Amino acid sequence: MSIDQMRKSYQLSGLTEQEVHTDPIEQFRLWFDQAKQGDVPSWLEVNAVTLSTANAAGRVTSRIVLLKGIDSGRFVFFSNYESNKGKQIEENPNVSLCFLWPHLERQVRISGRASKSSREVSIEYFHSRPRGSQLGAHVSEQSATIDGRDILLATLTKLESRYEGKVIPCPEHWGGYLVEPAEIEFWQGRENRLHDRIVYVSQDDRWTMHRVAP
Repeated sequence: MSIDQMRKSYQLSGLTEQEVHTDPIEQFRLWFDQAKQGDVPSWLEVNAVTLSTANAAGRVTSRIVLLKGIDSGRFVFFSNYESNKGKQIEENPNVSLCFLWPHLERQVRISGRASKSSREVSIEYFHSRPRGSQLGAHVSEQSATIDGRDILLATLTKLESRYEGKVIPCPEHWGGYLVEPAEIEFWQGRENRLHDRIVYVSQDDRWTMHRVAP
């Protein structure tokens, strides 16, 4: 099948203003819980989310990160602060998140501002990670040019020896980000491309809700 003929008709469900929660964070929790239940494909990480960032000049880049929590209505992920994404967030804290749950024919789009989490939160989460992931945070100078994978493996071997039987410290350049949402859209695929889109906008510390055309 050629690319221009690849398409799917969405018929699983609909979304009305009457059935959604007045608080978009609670609506997100509901959809997230539903995404985890039932016959979820083994390859699907339901907490995977596309993070888009831009530098001061407006050049946009996107990549997949993993949602690791919701803290007081803010969406949490962790990364290397010295990576490309970290540098862009430092220049321009406006970011976008997009969740795709194809098995439910749903998307959630979030626009907001990112800020670093407290050092205490970063350390606590760091030490909850598998030991290999903790070492990996020390090994990789994320986004830096390297001559080959062998460099990473050699560094990993040295660090495994250095920290054998010891607590691995959380790197200063590694930690959490909190995304404070300004707008959240819930998208439910529908037949004939007449999708349901319910949008929440934060205004004066309260949320307003409206429907937009597909």
